[in-house]
Amino acid sequence: MNIQDLNYILCIAKHKNLTKAAQELYISQPTLSKYLQKMEKELNGKLFGRSGNCYTPTYLGRRYMNYAQKMLELNHDWEKELSDITACHEGELNIAFPHMRSSCMIHKIVPEFHQKYPGVQINFYEESSSIQETLLLNDKLDFAVFSEAKPHPGLTYEMLMREEILLMLSPNHPMIRYGEEKSGFRYPWMNLKLMGNEPFILHFPEQTTGKITLELFNQYEIHPPVPFHTRNTQACALLSQEGLGACLIPETYVKSIKFEREPACFSVGEHGTYSTLFIAYRKGAYLPSYARDFIRIAQKFNSI
Repeated sequence: MNIQDLNYILCIAKHKNLTKAAQELYISQPTLSKYLQKMEKELNGKLFGRSGNCYTPTYLGRRYMNYAQKMLELNHDWEKELSDITACHEGELNIAFPHMRSSCMIHKIVPEFHQKYPGVQINFYEESSSIQETLLLNDKLDFAVFSEAKPHPGLTYEMLMREEILLMLSPNHPMIRYGEEKSGFRYPWMNLKLMGNEPFILHFPEQTTGKITLELFNQYEIHPPVPFHTRNTQACALLSQEGLGACLIPETYVKSIKFEREPACFSVGEHGTYSTLFIAYRKGAYLPSYARDFIRIAQKFNSI
């Protein structure tokens, strides 16, 4: 059965007359008659009983039309769904984030995207620092968001944002008074050399912020005490606000975490300290237009 077969037979049954059916189908009556004869020969049975010019479905004809109607309905549903998919009304995105990063980004990006594509389901996954490998090996992921990484030849990278890594202190920390106002810095600048004896709460070295912190310690030749290590950036910030130590934290987390008291934040490094956030997908992978739009909306995140 094909769609033309189904429509031709159902149209004959509708009008019970070949001439009227042919007119609706925009074909000649002899052509429709030959078509019906061919169909009945293939089916080895009559689809219609004839009485003059009146065509009445036989039992075979009724069974054929029962299935024909179901098939046309399924085809209609498929065409509608296909139209929705190609028009970006429906779809699915599977996106991986580093641990905790989703908590300070999703609520900024998703509302605008969902308003435009309410039929697109988004599945968020939080992954470890080996997120590049996860993206390459897991074909269920569409793309991943992560910080500084060594480029992989199998991935395409697009920059989302460049964000500052800030030194965070509790509001009553005694070192606050050493912050300096400097041209070109949005936050007071702190000479990390002064923090050599102050306790720090650190991320683990394999995390981007942990790696950057250790590089700064080496640059300023300091070896501060480290009473706590954690992978959880929010825990790091909140422990710092309890006066348990200083920490370095990406600016987006500072803006996203709700603090009881406003923390004291400082720029560090000669020209400030920054990390770059990327979004990556498998090289050559097809991205539907709603996926491209998600990237575009995410790239606006830096200005929010």
